[in-house]
Amino acid sequence: MSYALLIVDDHLVVRLGIRKILAGSNYQVVDEAASGEEALKKVAERRPDIVLLDVRLPSGDGLHVLGRLKLDYPDLPIVMYSSYDNPTYVARAVALGASGYVMKNEPRNVLLETLDSAIQGQPAWSREELRRVTGALATPRIVSDVEVPLTQRESDVLRHMANGLTNKEIALALGISYETVKEHVQHILRKIGVTDRTQAAVWAVRKGLI
Repeated sequence: MSYALLIVDDHLVVRLGIRKILAGSNYQVVDEAASGEEALKKVAERRPDIVLLDVRLPSGDGLHVLGRLKLDYPDLPIVMYSSYDNPTYVARAVALGASGYVMKNEPRNVLLETLDSAIQGQPAWSREELRRVTGALATPRIVSDVEVPLTQRESDVLRHMANGLTNKEIALALGISYETVKEHVQHILRKIGVTDRTQAAVWAVRKGLI
């Protein structure tokens, strides 16, 4: 049986590579998208059986696209495809309902096995991936319904944290010092009652802040 697959990645060479990888498999690439908005449009038009979605896209990250797609198509299997081995990304992907998370340097059989599990309605998370994010997925659930008085600047920093940015990158994005960002991060973690950035990212997802 052949399954219709939509590729979402902003790099043409990656999309071509995926087509080559999937040649001769049970997956037929029915269309491609290079941005988040294009992905939403193509899913509505083509109604694919499964989506392979890049984590970083030019017009908003792929995790935002994941969240929007799962709202409209909760049963659509979506596998995240990334160059970034970032536990914050993995935790957000789990929290938002992705079926799996595959690194772009993984061999062909890993991608196909992940797609097979996803299309069968089975989570394709490895034990190692789940071990890395279990604490992040559990702890924020306790405090997710509590109203936390974050300042506007703290909210800005939290959104950048949840998008996987480092303190240095946040400082550059917001035009503030590295030390100021460190102070904001410490205040945020204390206020929302979590112990690390990954837990903070999942908390932000569940609060609808990103």
